[in-house]
Amino acid sequence: MSRSVVRCDSAPMQVVVTGAGGRTGSLVMKKLLDRAGEFAARGVVRNEKSAQQLRGWGAADDQIIMGDILQDGSSAVLKRAMQGADALVIATSAVPKIKPLSLIPVMLAKITKKEGVRPQFTFKENQMPEQIDWLGQKAQIEAAKAAGIKKVVIVSSMGGTDRDNFLNTIGGGNILVWKRKAEKFLIDSGLTYTIVHPGGLTDDEGGKRELVLDVDDNLINNKSKYRRVPRADVAEFVVQCLALREADNRSLDLVAKEPGDAPPTVDFKKLLTEMSSNCSYADLEAVKA
Repeated sequence: MSRSVVRCDSAPMQVVVTGAGGRTGSLVMKKLLDRAGEFAARGVVRNEKSAQQLRGWGAADDQIIMGDILQDGSSAVLKRAMQGADALVIATSAVPKIKPLSLIPVMLAKITKKEGVRPQFTFKENQMPEQIDWLGQKAQIEAAKAAGIKKVVIVSSMGGTDRDNFLNTIGGGNILVWKRKAEKFLIDSGLTYTIVHPGGLTDDEGGKRELVLDVDDNLINNKSKYRRVPRADVAEFVVQCLALREADNRSLDLVAKEPGDAPPTVDFKKLLTEMSSNCSYADLEAVKA
């Protein structure tokens, strides 16, 4: 279900989406392309396969910027992507890969009913969380500021308040540590921002659930029954936050109830207004970026 965003003027908002070839970023891009009267979207992708997907959704060639924002010439890619834009959605993230041989002990553990055996992960060369989620996002934020972009939305992850979170152990990457550092850098940049911490991401259909906002990983710490959210609902929340002033300078956790537990969320302004708190970064106040 597509829900319109209330705009204060008639001109389409110029929005850049980095990570537009990723599983969540591509859904953000598709929603923006579907609302061409409200948004003029540009997607930054790494390869032709992702570019073809965007073309299939109606993106023109001038709405697709191909390049790696961490390689030589990255500053030129970012400058071209953000020229004249109003907003930036950062949907880039390091992606762990399973070590195939590590699945053998996992399968044996299932047979012998041994608990606590998990697969091992790694990251591709030059795509560690420090590079993607810190240096890459930092470069994007700096480029956005230089380009005069008014608002930046980061799609991050829940769990960042706990340095011992399982996600930090994957591949030795400390992914939530670096994501949190990038979030604080955005907050300190002076740009208007929205930071979204989704719970466990699923590929379920969007628009079927009531969304729930909280802060500081309370949903994890209080062992809430709701700790997951469809990627499609995250994408919808991001698109709504681009235009709603109630989303300005907010950092929030996001999960969804199960279908049938409550009516699906359609009033995003009300959702944001009812959650008045923001995530705290007190632990990073003394840390220099």
